[in-house]
Amino acid sequence: MFFPGSRYEKVGTYQLTRPNGTLITVTKVPLPSNQALLGYHRRLEGQRLDLIANNYLKDATAFWQLCDGNNAVVPDALAAHDLIGIPAKGS
Repeated sequence: MFFPGSRYEKVGTYQLTRPNGTLITVTKVPLPSNQALLGYHRRLEGQRLDLIANNYLKDATAFWQLCDGNNAVVPDALAAHDLIGIPAKGS
């Protein structure tokens, strides 16, 4: 269901019963890990997280690791950050 390397790949699921009795499967919310940072990238105006992730982590789909490393739940939360912490690969 999720692509390999996704933050949701290994978090698991659980089931809920809706008020009308319908059973639904829900993906657990992944908790950010305490990642060691290699350093910081000074973000230029309009610079996308996927390009930063590809440059440092060699994987454009690893932008979520930048979010985790900067305590941002969603990528848009990093829009106002001038400095983006770069997590160690594989953290």
